[in-house]
Amino acid sequence: MVSVMTQKRDEHIIEAIGRCRIVVRNGEVVEVGEPQIRDCPLARRFAHPVPDISPASVKENITHRIRAFGMCTPDREVLDDREFVGFGASELLSFGLKTGIFDAVVLACDGAGTVVATRPEMVQGIGGRMSGLASTCPYPAVMDRIEQNGGFVLDRAHATMDPVTGTALAEQKKFRKIAVTVALPKDAEAIRKKFPGAFIFGVHVTGLSRDEAEQLVAVSDLVTACASKTIRDTAGPNALVQAGISIPIFAMTPAGKELIMQKIRQDPEQVLVKMTQLPSLPGGQPTPLV
Repeated sequence: MVSVMTQKRDEHIIEAIGRCRIVVRNGEVVEVGEPQIRDCPLARRFAHPVPDISPASVKENITHRIRAFGMCTPDREVLDDREFVGFGASELLSFGLKTGIFDAVVLACDGAGTVVATRPEMVQGIGGRMSGLASTCPYPAVMDRIEQNGGFVLDRAHATMDPVTGTALAEQKKFRKIAVTVALPKDAEAIRKKFPGAFIFGVHVTGLSRDEAEQLVAVSDLVTACASKTIRDTAGPNALVQAGISIPIFAMTPAGKELIMQKIRQDPEQVLVKMTQLPSLPGGQPTPLV
C-alpha cells in the first residue's frame, strides 16, 4: 500500500504538442494520449525534434527532456539563459524582467507548482522548456533550487498550481510590476479583477472553445496562438501587433505591444516590419488548428 501511494504522489500530467495528454511517474513516461494535431512547425525545431506527431514521437521528446534537464524529477534544472524562439512566452517575459519592465513573473514549474520568479534566467529555465503543465507533485530539491535563486514557491507542501493566488503572493512580497502566465479564462478574469495592474499572458490555448477564447483575449495583454483556431479568429483581428507567423503572439493592449516593440528595439536580430491586416497567417501553421 505504501508503494502505491508513493507512486500516485510522484506524478505529473502534461498537455504538450497539440494538447496531447502525457503522464510522467517516477521519472518515466507511462502514458501518452492521442495527439490532436498532426504537424507543428515549432515541434520540428525542438532540441529533440518531433517532425511527425504521434504518441511514439511525443514520448521520445518528453523522455529526452527528462534526461536532458531533469524535467519532472528532483534533478530539474531551473536556470537557463538560452533563447529557443524569438517571441516565445518565456523569452518575452524574461526580457521584461531583464529590462525592468517587470519585477516578478508568476508561472508554473514541474516539481514546484506556481512560483514567483525574479530572475530572467529562471523564467527561461522553467518556461522555455516546459509545455502545458496540468498538474504536478512537490520536490523539495526543486523548490529549494528556486528559492536559493531568488524565487518564491506558493505551496511547498502540495505544489499547487494557482496563478491567482500566485499573483497575490507576488504582491505580498512587495512586487508591483507583475506578469503572470494564465491558461484558464476564469483565472485570467479573476486576476484582472483583483489585480488590475498585472500583465497577463495567455498560454496553452490549444482546444479552447470560441467563448473561452473570447474570455481570455478580453483580459490578456499578450496571448499565444499555439495551435488554436479560435485564438487566431478572436485575437488576430483585434490585435495591435502580431509577433511571429507559425505560432503567433498577439498583443491585445498597449502594454503588450510595448513589450514586443522594446524586444525588437534591443534585439540584434533582423526583423521585418510590415503594415498589414491581422491576423497574417501564411503557410506553415500547425495542422489541423483546433
